[in-house]
Amino acid sequence: MAEISHRALRELIESFGGVDEYFSEMLAAGAVTQNGIFESYYLDAGPVPEKFVYQICGVNKEQLACAASFLDKKQCKGIDINMGCSAPAIVRTGAGAAWLSDIEKSAEMMRAVRRATKKRLSVKMRIGERDDFEYLVRFCTMLENEGVEFITLHPRTTKEKFKRRARWNYIDELQKILGIPLAGNGDISSAESLYNYAISGKYHALMIGRFAVKSPWVFAQVKNMPQNNKIQNSAASELCPDLATKIDLEGIACYFLDLLTRYQPQEFFLSRSRRFFTFFSTNFKWGEYLKNLLFRETTMQGMRSVLHSYFNEHPQEKFLSPVNFTGSAGHPAPAES
Repeated sequence: MAEISHRALRELIESFGGVDEYFSEMLAAGAVTQNGIFESYYLDAGPVPEKFVYQICGVNKEQLACAASFLDKKQCKGIDINMGCSAPAIVRTGAGAAWLSDIEKSAEMMRAVRRATKKRLSVKMRIGERDDFEYLVRFCTMLENEGVEFITLHPRTTKEKFKRRARWNYIDELQKILGIPLAGNGDISSAESLYNYAISGKYHALMIGRFAVKSPWVFAQVKNMPQNNKIQNSAASELCPDLATKIDLEGIACYFLDLLTRYQPQEFFLSRSRRFFTFFSTNFKWGEYLKNLLFRETTMQGMRSVLHSYFNEHPQEKFLSPVNFTGSAGHPAPAES
C-alpha cells in the first residue's frame, strides 16, 4: 500500500467510523531515522495514534533494529516488519519477502528488533518462495519464539502476485498451531466477503488493503449488517451511527482531495491522488475513462473539475445505495439519482 495508506486515507476511513488498527505505508527503515524533508509526513500517526502501526522494510538487522528503536519513542500501537512485499526491486535488495527464504537469518534479525523496542512487534508476510506449509509453520513458529506478538498472513507465495486465490485454509491451520494472534489478508473484495470472514469466528483479525480504498465505507457497512454483534475483533472499531441513504461518491472523491491537500506535501499530491483513483474509479461503469481524465490533470483543482464534469454527464454514477445484506455475493449497484 505504498503511496496510499497515508493520513489522508486514514482520515477518510475514520470519517465512516474507523477501524481497530491502521498500518502505515511501507517505510524504508534506512530513511526513518534520517530526518528527511518528507519524513514527518511518512511518520504522521494521525488521526488516531493509539491505533496506528508503523510498518518498516529493511535489508539487514542493524537497519531494522535502529528504525525500531527510533519508532519505539513515538506514540503508536506497534511496529510491523514487512516480509510480504514481493516487488522484484524490493526483493533483490534483500528486503520484504526476501527474508522468508532464510529462517536463521530472519531469527537473528527479529531478535535484534525485539531488543530494540517494547512496542507490540508484528510481521506481515507471505507463505514464502514455494507452496510449502511445513516450512511456513517452522518460519511462523520461529517468529513466535523470537517475540513476535502478531502475524498477518497473505497466503500466496512470493511469485504468485494475485494470480491465484489466497490459501485461507493455511490461516485456519496455522491458528491451531501458533499461540499468538494471526490475521488473514487477501481476496476480500466485497462487504459480504468481509462480513462472512468476520462472523465465521475463525479469525483473530482481518486486514484489508485495496478494497478499503475502493470502498472506505465498507467497515461501517459490515457493522450495519445482521448479526454484527457476533463479530469479534471486527474491522470497524465503532458502528457508524447511520450510513447515508445514498453514498455520495463525488463528495467522497472531493473530500479525499481536500484531505490530501491538508495532510500531504504538494510534492505528493499527484502520486497519492493517482494511486487513490486507480482503485476508487473502479466503482464506476466508466471508471477507466474517468481515471484517464484524472491522470491527465496536474492540479487538485483540475481533478475537481474533471469529477464535477463527469458526474454532470453521468448523474446515475454519483451515488451508491448502501448494501442491505442478503447473503449474496457482489457489490453495491449504482442508485438512480
